Amino acid sequence: MIYVYIIECKDKSFYTGITWNLDKRINEHNLRTKSCLQKSKVPVKLVYWEEYMTRVEAAKREKEIKGWSRKKKEDLINCSLH
Repeated sequence: MIYVYIIECKDKSFYTGITWNLDKRINEHNLRTKSCLQKSKVPVKLVYWEEYMTRVEAAKREKEIKGWSRKKKEDLINCSLH
């Protein structure tokens, strides 16, 4: 499985990415290893994820979500909480 994920940063911004291992990737963001996040953005919190069978599918979905407005991302996150 490969995951598309959204994290909420310390400054309340969202970051969307893909990974093979959610726990490891969230730790990398929080420790700022293999992560491009600025120091002011950590700690981060995982707020949403989806599973895909291939990296191609996941990358397509990641690109789609990255193009969305903040409101649309919030709606996706909130819908998954119910």
